[in-house]
Amino acid sequence: MTPHTKSGLWCASLNRNRHAALNLLCFPYAGGSASFFGSWHSALPPEVDVYGIQLPGRANRFLDPPFTRLPELIGELAPALLPLLDKPCVFFGHSMGAILSFEVTRWLRRNRGVLPRHLFVSGRRAPQISDTDPPLHLLNDEDFLARIRELDGTPAEVLADEELLRVVLPVLRADTELCETYEYVDDSPLPCPITAFAGKDDDDETSDKVREWNQQTTSRFSFHSMEGGHFFISSSEQEVLRLLKRELSYVYRQLLTGIIRVAN
Repeated sequence: MTPHTKSGLWCASLNRNRHAALNLLCFPYAGGSASFFGSWHSALPPEVDVYGIQLPGRANRFLDPPFTRLPELIGELAPALLPLLDKPCVFFGHSMGAILSFEVTRWLRRNRGVLPRHLFVSGRRAPQISDTDPPLHLLNDEDFLARIRELDGTPAEVLADEELLRVVLPVLRADTELCETYEYVDDSPLPCPITAFAGKDDDDETSDKVREWNQQTTSRFSFHSMEGGHFFISSSEQEVLRLLKRELSYVYRQLLTGIIRVAN
């Protein structure tokens, strides 16, 4: 896994398919890193080059302080991704990553007039639906971790490893603060298609809340209810990848059709 030469440490290439027609940029959940998506390329079309977004505070960016406010993060992240827009892109984000991918898309529209060909959002309510629960990031470590365990919002293997947990806790707390302080700003819907995924057993980010992403696009919208809780992208990974592959193949066929039309 190596950083993209022009995107610095923000984006890790997970399969280095230089001849790919599409770049898939994957945005992680709270506490997650680019490595979560490391094996995805083997299940996706060969025309797709997979990149994982590497946020500060984790993996090779362990010494970089994590962000606690989304506008500041987007202001650094979005411009760093511009070199990857030299070819058509699609975005995938799970949980916190869904909001990051959405706000990066809106930044690109405002500041560069470009958009991903498709936006995939997973395990996260539509951004216009406020979170009215008491903030977790203000709790002490013991209570914070207890609530994190109850919410099933972090992989069990992380919570079970005390040494790993000490490393992850500051990042997890910062990411939680970033999500809980997020303030949605109303704007016109995006013109790119959106596909949303929800876990059938996710009691917090419910299917009804996730379906409301349909309000954020004037293009095609599709919704998939997956077996599992908040981390269905692990427990139902193969089904998620099957659906993602189908949509990416459709995007690729559209690109080919456009190229043929221009050539003629």
